[in-house]
Amino acid sequence: MSTEPETTEDTEPGTPGAESTPAGGAGAGGGEAGTEQVADEAEGGDAGVGQVSEAESAEADAGQVSEAEAELRAQQAERERIEQRKAEKKTPIEAGAKLSGKAADLLAAVRAVESGEKPAATVFEEPRPAPRRSAPEPERRPQPVAPEPLAAPAAPAPAAVQAVRQVLGEGGAPEVLAQQVAGTLGEGAADQLRADPWQLLRIPGVRPEQADGFARALLGAECGPDDERRGRAVTGWLLEQAALAGHTALEMPALLAALAQRGVPDPDSAVQDAIAEGEALVFQDALEEQAGAPARTDEDDTEGDEERPVRVLVGLERYALAEESLADGLARLVNSVPKQDGSAEDWERVAAAVQGSTADLIRAVAGQGLVLHTGGEASLAEPAALLNAARSLGLRAWAAAHGPIGRNRFAALVRRSGPAADVSERADETPAGFPVATVSGLLAGLEGPGRDADGALDLDLLVVLDAPQLDVETAALLTESLPDGARLVLAGDPAVLWSVGPGRVFADLLAARICPQVASRRPDPGPLGELVSGIGIGELNQVEAPGKEVVIVPVRDAGEAVHRTVQLVVDSVPRAIGVPAEETQVITPGHGGAVGTRALNAALKERLNPGPGRFGGFDPGDRIVYSPVPGRALPGRVVTADAEGLHLSCEGEAVVVPKERVEQSVRPGWALTAHQAVGGRWPAVVVVLPGDAAQALSRPWVYTAFGRADRHLSVVHGVEQALPRAVAEVAAKPRTTRLPVLLAPQISGT
Repeated sequence: MSTEPETTEDTEPGTPGAESTPAGGAGAGGGEAGTEQVADEAEGGDAGVGQVSEAESAEADAGQVSEAEAELRAQQAERERIEQRKAEKKTPIEAGAKLSGKAADLLAAVRAVESGEKPAATVFEEPRPAPRRSAPEPERRPQPVAPEPLAAPAAPAPAAVQAVRQVLGEGGAPEVLAQQVAGTLGEGAADQLRADPWQLLRIPGVRPEQADGFARALLGAECGPDDERRGRAVTGWLLEQAALAGHTALEMPALLAALAQRGVPDPDSAVQDAIAEGEALVFQDALEEQAGAPARTDEDDTEGDEERPVRVLVGLERYALAEESLADGLARLVNSVPKQDGSAEDWERVAAAVQGSTADLIRAVAGQGLVLHTGGEASLAEPAALLNAARSLGLRAWAAAHGPIGRNRFAALVRRSGPAADVSERADETPAGFPVATVSGLLAGLEGPGRDADGALDLDLLVVLDAPQLDVETAALLTESLPDGARLVLAGDPAVLWSVGPGRVFADLLAARICPQVASRRPDPGPLGELVSGIGIGELNQVEAPGKEVVIVPVRDAGEAVHRTVQLVVDSVPRAIGVPAEETQVITPGHGGAVGTRALNAALKERLNPGPGRFGGFDPGDRIVYSPVPGRALPGRVVTADAEGLHLSCEGEAVVVPKERVEQSVRPGWALTAHQAVGGRWPAVVVVLPGDAAQALSRPWVYTAFGRADRHLSVVHGVEQALPRAVAEVAAKPRTTRLPVLLAPQISGT
């Protein structure tokens, strides 16, 4: 049966709708797990991979460093001292085809996490963030300078790797993990591993039951569930898994329950041991000390003997320090007076030249150091107008998007919305001559204005797009990198999926109400805009689609879902809608399963670009997604391959991936998860909802996936009633964060 929109009988223009049966578990694109699920999700489903917080920044050059960078570097050094480990090595792992049994399972789990595709049995649903390093500092002169190439980290000594390989072999673990273990544990890794086999849990992808088997093989009768080494290691592992799900800390009762489920006989002692060893931190936050809550008076403190209610939280030092640094940076912006670039009359003049919420945004930025801007796709015209207005007043104004797709689209919007005379062709701007960068490129010094003599970003105004994608570490680096008197605008759609990294920075700031908030009054146009706007408020409305902007393709099983998806991309959408296959993006909930990204990418390659895959499994012309760090997704295409590696084109930028890293960091990209697609828009999108995806659906997931389409949306619909139920009832899962509590005492007037 044809899936061509204008001829197929069971393919209807309109909204995915009304008939649906919930089906069992699925791969997850959205993956934020609540604190109460630390234990309950221990046997969770296949995981999606999304964008992760950027970690491409380099160490600062020798010489004077800024206060912010010095603080962040000191934090990193302290963390390394306490945890006694180094940054994870990114060298590939050999295939290990000769392994079998538990060793093969362990190697497969590790490799799946490294490549961004987690195994079926994971506690949480998001990829591990890469280690954070401080932002680089250019040469000490006022003019921006290009950073020097990053030096590759030193590999572990061959003797150390060999010693670890021997210990792994004795414990029945894959010996090919030796280099990664040696790099993670650092000096004396073999002795550390022999003395404490549960240190193996520090390797991404290793689970407690696998570490237990390794420990039993090494320790024999000395190994038991009550071993304090096991309790500490499992505590750290659970906190790491919680961070992957978006939490910056866990409430003590949730952590204790998860430890009990993992067979730790005395969870309280395990947590206390981890705290005593510096492997975790404990916090006691007064429940009423939330930003925006009424201030507590001395009379309140002295009335009665009842103690103030607190919640006890446990977290990893890495995220605790980042969240505290972020709170300090935000407080500095809120409490400082913006630099007087342009008189009040000048700001009012440019505001009066526009209308509605655009004028509100310009007026708010004129007098405030921190402003939040919310809205959908159409609202991007407002920060574009702000950028042009600020530059017309002489401000060094820049915008930063989460990825290159968003950067290039916003640069085109700035070009259309501002007079050409107001936009200079400066060498430090984008190739198109517009002041728009990516967040990672800005922090790394590879894009943007560079840094001034004090190490701060050389700008007066920074507009950060895709703000919901900011995790606490990236947000802390941005705020601490801003000079005194600078203005920061965080702009984004609060209804999309949250960041892959821990935290919910944008949502916490919106709830705290510590600074001006400007809500755009520009609705997204057309049937697609009407559909997505309704989803945002929990309503899956029927919409009129006279131009077949929305098409529903019912399917009965996984095989039919794959067949219809390929048919839509290859034939129906190009013929009926006029959008070629290379401009159509497929989005599905997860990587695994019969209709995950792996299965869909294989089917689409067979039809669109068949070939032997002679370049690490790829051929010239293949659509790919490149992950420079686990979870960060850059869509692109394969150009060619040579002795240097695989040559890619990612949004017009040439990228060369060394051949030894191809398997680890490059995957087919005809089909993505919703988290991978955040920040991107395509002329046509095919969203695939197989029957087993019902449990993965939520309102933010559906809103994000459906909202990636510019002109046409096809929904391969096999979840029946689960779709409207997810839109109406399944909101974003809560994340435990401390940012509102940290902001409360620092913001004047709260």
